[in-house]
Amino acid sequence: MARQLPTVEPQTGAEAAGGVESVVAAVRHAAREMGPRRAWKTLADVNQEEGFDCPGCAWPEPAERSGIEFCENGAKHVAHEATLKRVGPDFFRQWSIPELLAQSDLWLEQQGRLTHPMIRRAASDHYQEISWDDALAHAGEVLRGLASPDEAVFYTSGRASNEAAFLYQLFVRLYGTNNLPDCSNLCHESSGTGLGEAIGVGKGTVGLADFDHAEAIFLLGQNPGTNHPRMLATLQRAKARGCAIVSINPLRERGLVRFRHPQSAVDVVLGGTEISDLFLQVRVGGDIAVLQGIMKELVERDEKAPGTVLDTAFIEEHTRGFGDLRVALSAAAWDDLVEQSGISRAEMRQAADIYARARSVIACWAMGLTQHKFGVANVQEVMNLLLLRGNIGRAGAGPCPVRGHSNVQGDRTMGIWERPTPEFLERLGSEFGFEPPAKHGHDTVAAIRALREGRARVLVALGGNFAVATPDPAYTARALRSCRLTVQIATKLNRSHLITGEEALLLPCLGRTEIDRQAGGQQFVTVEDSMALVHRSTGRNVPASEHLRSEPAIVAGLAQATLGDRGGVDWAALVADYDRIRERIARVIPGFEDFNRRVRVPGGFSLPVAARERRFDNAAGKALFTVHPLPRIDLQPGEFLMMTIRSHDQFNTTVYSNDDRYRGVFGDRRVVLLHADDIEAAGLTAGQRVDLHARHGDETRTAHGFRVVAYDLPRRTAATYYPEGNELVAIDSFADRSRTPTFKSVVIRIESHPER
Repeated sequence: MARQLPTVEPQTGAEAAGGVESVVAAVRHAAREMGPRRAWKTLADVNQEEGFDCPGCAWPEPAERSGIEFCENGAKHVAHEATLKRVGPDFFRQWSIPELLAQSDLWLEQQGRLTHPMIRRAASDHYQEISWDDALAHAGEVLRGLASPDEAVFYTSGRASNEAAFLYQLFVRLYGTNNLPDCSNLCHESSGTGLGEAIGVGKGTVGLADFDHAEAIFLLGQNPGTNHPRMLATLQRAKARGCAIVSINPLRERGLVRFRHPQSAVDVVLGGTEISDLFLQVRVGGDIAVLQGIMKELVERDEKAPGTVLDTAFIEEHTRGFGDLRVALSAAAWDDLVEQSGISRAEMRQAADIYARARSVIACWAMGLTQHKFGVANVQEVMNLLLLRGNIGRAGAGPCPVRGHSNVQGDRTMGIWERPTPEFLERLGSEFGFEPPAKHGHDTVAAIRALREGRARVLVALGGNFAVATPDPAYTARALRSCRLTVQIATKLNRSHLITGEEALLLPCLGRTEIDRQAGGQQFVTVEDSMALVHRSTGRNVPASEHLRSEPAIVAGLAQATLGDRGGVDWAALVADYDRIRERIARVIPGFEDFNRRVRVPGGFSLPVAARERRFDNAAGKALFTVHPLPRIDLQPGEFLMMTIRSHDQFNTTVYSNDDRYRGVFGDRRVVLLHADDIEAAGLTAGQRVDLHARHGDETRTAHGFRVVAYDLPRRTAATYYPEGNELVAIDSFADRSRTPTFKSVVIRIESHPER
């Protein structure tokens, strides 16, 4: 069947995120997947005290919860998991792996929930049913047969609960390796690295209540209307009491312009709230330039009237490095800052005005800052701006990296990290009576290379869509096909289950929405949100199949099958009652003391974050100002700097439809967004099919058949959807120090695609 051509509905800039259309889209999708009655029952439990945590984004729940605590995309993600469709042994008998590979990613995930453990045996092109005992025994046999534990890689997605993540890292370290790459390597690793160096902790320092005290909020490189829509209600409340909001983003996204609260009749009638007081439409990669421009303006004002702009007392008592930063800002040329940012000096002055007037400022960001070669520098320049006026460690102020997956922050807290600290390993080893491996393991990029080069032979993935989420999917596919065995723990079919090693196991698990009953009775799990609040999540739906196992149970089964009695861990006892897992977590992870009691308190509990109290646990013992050279984005004639973005109808690699309602693009995802003047200058036309050529060093890669769409974004900038644009991202193009792939910094050329 011929692919549907995209249609484009011109956006006027006046459209609002949310509103009735958001409600209609959520209800329609949920009813289609779950049926009206099941949809109503399931959505009523989302983000409620006695219900389950939304498996989507990690935005916190408010202290006072309404009966509706989900957004459009959250409802879609819940429906995606709680669908009535099923994928069982009959499906895999009907469909061969080559036939499934020919289907779209959208089609694959729309088939339904996995119901039985399956195996792809060597030389077979079909998955076949296998018992749980045989599946786990086979995985254990292969893992035991490797020449070294370092020949296995254990990936984790941000969906895994704290309990599953803790057991997973314990199993892997008892096995003997720190090869624990995770999805954080692909997204917010630059945030953790940058903040860790600057303020001693790789997390944000604000809580949800701080948004009720901030006098200004700076939003950088994020699209809350699509990626964490419940944040818009928080911003709307802040705006209503007079808080100023500055948005710094290449695309003029709906959620950054205007928001209509779906539960507000007044909003529906009056058109909602204008979100941004100032919108700086920065060039892709121009964030350091605009931040340095704002800071240069502030420092120059303070030099004219010392002590009236900067918080001199805070700088002297709590920081180091300000002198070096001041010298660097003084030397920065305004012409360079304007050219590299695409923002005029007058606009930078306006941003500085807003920042200087506000007594308390929060800075929020997402992958628009982190997925660049200079992603760590981007984050640290945000911290520089906050430190100038002491905007950390007090009400209404601080850094706020907004995580995109429900427990990606919690997984890292639980020890899912390829570079564990010696302190963590000492506590883990003491609790379980062994000496954990100290050698650092593979992050995601290093893991792909190790698999491709034969230095690793097995991949175990706790959730996720490894083959699609990573850069250079063709290289990643070759890496996966080089494996002796791939093991996927999953709820629904995706492309990573079809790009396998010599053998493959597909192990179906319970979803967040489902009842988890173990030998000790019904269980709950816990998660940590973007603001270090830990709370419980209890599934309410009958499981999609009697053959499903929980993630903790699957991990424990793999551990038992691989390790046997080695390490002396009673895996069955831990899984029988998750309180026992939490007891061990409480003795290993600081901040989780008395875990079982505290997590049962309504609302959960906050983890300690030293920087909230102006205690900085870094080498200096103080917050560090850092100095970074201005990145120069020098494009040759005919070149564009491309970034990948999500459509409104997707969550990470999960796509719900080929439409992007908020950007007015319908019917296709293989599109490239360009400024109308760039389309004309390049001799192209809107709707034309083109090929995209990316250069990285001496290497060129090509993505074929993208449709040109005119959109409001800066000149010489291009945007493609993720993951469709991933084939243009080189495997070795990543951020300095954090090694986050540069999904937002791809130099491309555009050529007409020959129509056939």
